Amino acid sequence: MPRVGDVLKRNVILPKHVPRDSFLTRGVTGRAAVWHDARMDDLAGSADRRMALAREWDGLVRRVRRLDGFTDFLRPPALERLLPAAAGGPVVTVNVSQWRCDALIVRPGGVTVRALPGLTAQDAADHANHYLGTLHEAERAADEHEAARRRVRASGSMADRQAAHRAALALRDARTATEEMLAGLLGWLWDVVARPVLDELGHHAAPGPGEPWPRLWWCPTGPLTLLPLHAAGHHEIPGEAVLDRVVSSYTPALRALLEARKPLDPATAGAERLLVVALADAPGQRFLPGVAGESGLLAELFPDGRRTVLEGGGATREAVRRELSAHRWAHFSCHGDQNLTDPSRGGLVLHDEMLTIADIGAGHHHAEFAGLSACKTATGGVDLLDEAVTLAAALHYTGYRHVIGTLWSVHDTAGTGEVFGAVYRDLASGGRLRADGSALALHRATRALRERHPALPSLWTPFTHTGP
Repeated sequence: MPRVGDVLKRNVILPKHVPRDSFLTRGVTGRAAVWHDARMDDLAGSADRRMALAREWDGLVRRVRRLDGFTDFLRPPALERLLPAAAGGPVVTVNVSQWRCDALIVRPGGVTVRALPGLTAQDAADHANHYLGTLHEAERAADEHEAARRRVRASGSMADRQAAHRAALALRDARTATEEMLAGLLGWLWDVVARPVLDELGHHAAPGPGEPWPRLWWCPTGPLTLLPLHAAGHHEIPGEAVLDRVVSSYTPALRALLEARKPLDPATAGAERLLVVALADAPGQRFLPGVAGESGLLAELFPDGRRTVLEGGGATREAVRRELSAHRWAHFSCHGDQNLTDPSRGGLVLHDEMLTIADIGAGHHHAEFAGLSACKTATGGVDLLDEAVTLAAALHYTGYRHVIGTLWSVHDTAGTGEVFGAVYRDLASGGRLRADGSALALHRATRALRERHPALPSLWTPFTHTGP
């Protein structure tokens, strides 16, 4: 069998502009001249060296894969190694494609495929676009209303007062449109995804008195990564909603959930302290009235010896990055933002600049919990829908086992303080935080808020839990 180097020696065609005096003529066929000299030997030697390096690389990879824990080095893990991720409850990967859509239900014993004939890729994209567009309009209306109010406070003129009144009416209409959009979206998600999955799993009703709530992890793909599967349902009908049947969490991937199930190593974990980043009045941003209440509650639950507070001018990008690795728990009460075309540039708005998703992803933490009472911390991008590049996912990937985030701007609603307040009261004990109960704590808080405001899904839909 001829070697690559030998073939190159015999069949190298050089263009006409190559100097003739450095080559020996071997023959001419038509307009192409075939040349051969010592340079071809160099090329052959280079090819031989490349093949030798490739063989050496293959040998090194085989040696690595024989080491304990490296069986899957540089290749997809075997299914049996991923199945333990579903030890605490099934993981549902919702696959969206132009050909067909299915729910892949992963349990310790294997994978079940549940066809979703009511779901199409086009419908998913249409609902996601309507969802994003409606939320964007509500955000724009809130910004314009706040700007109009500032002008009234500054001038008090009749023209500014009239403009503020119009802005208030526009904000009211935008909020009404948001509630209507969410009600329709949650019903559609229930019909085409959630109910078929829960029926397949046998979850037809809420658990009985004294029975534990079953757990379920969602791992959506495509446009569904943007949508609130955990809140799907016809909430006007008792029992016809995900919240009424299971406790939902999210995972960006089976491997991430498998890693998060490992207990935290006390030797490498941050100190048993809570980092509080509280920024009510970031430069150029709307004032956040709920920040003071959240900070006050955390001060009650976590004494000074177990709490570090970065606020106002002290809440800088470098200060937050430095303190993250030194704390086992963190709470962010500030503005957040998401760049839908370049998700890694989104993040938390701090006093001096943004702490981006890229910043978070560049580090590695050994921590238990992060609470993200910030805008759009769990919303991903539209160009890389299958890439889990949200702030919540970034914190989870880099070592925070449990992350509670929000899907859209929530600081101007009364529900945010209620939800986070209920979660922390549920989890805090003796100045410590029991992070493993965070999914159930969020579930209880969300159901309680829905019970008080059943017609306002914008209050109780945004909150998500990522982790084991």
